[in-house]
Amino acid sequence: MTEDITLRQAQQLVNQWINEYGVRYFSELTNMACLTEEVGELARIIARKYGDQSFKEGESQDPADEMADVLWVLLCLANQMGVDMTVALKNNIEKKTHRDNERHKNNKKLTNCV
Repeated sequence: MTEDITLRQAQQLVNQWINEYGVRYFSELTNMACLTEEVGELARIIARKYGDQSFKEGESQDPADEMADVLWVLLCLANQMGVDMTVALKNNIEKKTHRDNERHKNNKKLTNCV
């Protein structure tokens, strides 16, 4: 797969994979636990790369793979719960734009660093 895909296409690809190879979706509760686990694995890499810890020998250092795992499980949950992530993301960006369009510009913690 070399072409870019949209969020909607990603949801469809995950659904196709589940139907072809995965037998069925895990329960929503199991997927929520899996999402938490994957976020933890991403956090471990970030803690070792940008924090004070060091990597163990042979330990994965690839944040891209862990980010993809997080997205995979999130898309599984979206499919199970009938959430169109394209619509959800558009709505979320609109909400943040209306709510926060001046907040960050006026945050001295952010603007004094430039």
